[in-house]
Amino acid sequence: MPHPLLASANESSKPIWLVTEQTWPDIAGQLPQLAQGFAKAQGFAGKAGSHCLLPDADGNLLGVAFGLGGSDAKSNDPFLPGKLPTLLPEDIYRFETEAPNPTLATLAWLLGAYSFNRYRKRGEKAVRLVVPNGVDAEDAARIADAVVASRDLVNTPTSDLGPDGIEAAARQLAERHGAAFTSIVGDDLLERNFPMIHAVGRASITPPRLIDFTWGDASAPRITLVGKGVAFDTGGLDIKPASSMLLMRKDMGGAAATLALADMIMGAKLPVRLRVLIPAVENAISSNAFRPGDILPSRKGISVEIGNTDAEGRLILADALALADEESPDLIVDFATLTGAARVALGPELPPFYTDDDTLAADIARHGSAVNDPVWRLPLWYPYQAQLDSKFADMNNTGGPMGGSITAALFLRRFVEAAKAHVHFDIFAWNNSTRPGRPEGGEVQAARLMYALLRERYAS
Repeated sequence: MPHPLLASANESSKPIWLVTEQTWPDIAGQLPQLAQGFAKAQGFAGKAGSHCLLPDADGNLLGVAFGLGGSDAKSNDPFLPGKLPTLLPEDIYRFETEAPNPTLATLAWLLGAYSFNRYRKRGEKAVRLVVPNGVDAEDAARIADAVVASRDLVNTPTSDLGPDGIEAAARQLAERHGAAFTSIVGDDLLERNFPMIHAVGRASITPPRLIDFTWGDASAPRITLVGKGVAFDTGGLDIKPASSMLLMRKDMGGAAATLALADMIMGAKLPVRLRVLIPAVENAISSNAFRPGDILPSRKGISVEIGNTDAEGRLILADALALADEESPDLIVDFATLTGAARVALGPELPPFYTDDDTLAADIARHGSAVNDPVWRLPLWYPYQAQLDSKFADMNNTGGPMGGSITAALFLRRFVEAAKAHVHFDIFAWNNSTRPGRPEGGEVQAARLMYALLRERYAS
């Protein structure tokens, strides 16, 4: 089997009856009287996310009833079975009744079993699932392993994952898949014309860098991924309040999503020429930190006045996007934990995305829904571009007090001209609480849907 949490059909397993509030009475009637009576005594009725361990006549585990709920949308989360690995005793299980979406149920099982154990050792239990008929177990394992590895990166504090640690993780991934890897570090960024990456990261004891690796046939369609890799964001001299700094280890969540998607693409051997660019910095505070009011040059030749040092992610992305654009790729995809405004607009679970390509937008929305990786399109409303005007430079790095996610996307858009298509995802990269298949902590958003989209476009 391709994954330690998956099993084959010829292995002995316990049944899981996936039931709705409507189907439970019929299924319950087919169970032994003892199991029926036990479920009734427990008050099990198929409520969404509820479960009941059913005994046999000897007191051993006969099987498990798991509720999918009623007919309302909330009860029909295709990731609901992702609760099961944390609820069940160690054993091998099978879906005795078919899941509404067996592929997503299997993936949810793998993702729901995740826990971050680097600093606190907890007992591991092997709760394995027989792969349902028709499910591509290899692909499910590929996706889950990529997401889990990137969740670990987001959850790791900056004391153990600075810009150099992001580089090490990217290098390890590139070497595993045979990609060509380079990194431009420290003052070499100035020599190679990446002045904004250098400015944002120069105050840190760990030098800033631009991570760059390529994979695949050079003649294949060119797909370039760009991820924001801010290992920690103090806000710079415009320092964040303490409460806003607590989760800033996740400010490299865009880099983590980029690495997850790259892992899926290379693992599936999609016929594309992949390039990955990750500007990795720590936005620290010292005597040489960049300042409000500074005017920075950029790789694109656009001068940028600093209205706020806490709007640093767009600065490092701009230099990386300018480099990506120089190749005129077929598609540039960037992931970034860019704005709090996106969370005000849509909350943490629904990242906005921005693109001028209506066909790409429709495909993103369709695949996001299909693979339970939800996103929502917001407009590149060009009249708001005036909010980025500067009296002293070509543009400011901050807009007005409203529409902050939109103005951030418009800022990035200025640095992409030659690419055939570009999409920007403003992700949160964190689960504030545990949901099925999505444990509390670091999360990978929008990568799974982009993998599904690229598979459809290039592997079919």
